[in-house]
Amino acid sequence: MVLVLGIVMIPYPGPGWLCVFTGLGLLATEFAWAHRVNAFAKHHYQRWAHWLSRQHPLVKLSVMGATGLTVLATLWLVGAFDLVGRLFGVEWHWLASPLFTP
Repeated sequence: MVLVLGIVMIPYPGPGWLCVFTGLGLLATEFAWAHRVNAFAKHHYQRWAHWLSRQHPLVKLSVMGATGLTVLATLWLVGAFDLVGRLFGVEWHWLASPLFTP
């Protein structure tokens, strides 16, 4: 379950990758394949982090912007904007999530 939650949280700021590595570490105590996947994932995560650290600030800003857009899209899809809008008496139709609209 920790691994699945970590995978879901990867595109968001926070502990997504930590949960993935923790989940794989837990599975690695029982399964050899999980140990191999954990080593593979850590290696490529470190490569990505090292690559990103060497990039121009515009590239870093683009990655941050993409992360921010992912968070905003998720909040919209789960209806967070509509909920907050209704709390303040704002009922704009575009705030409503298409997933929860009758």
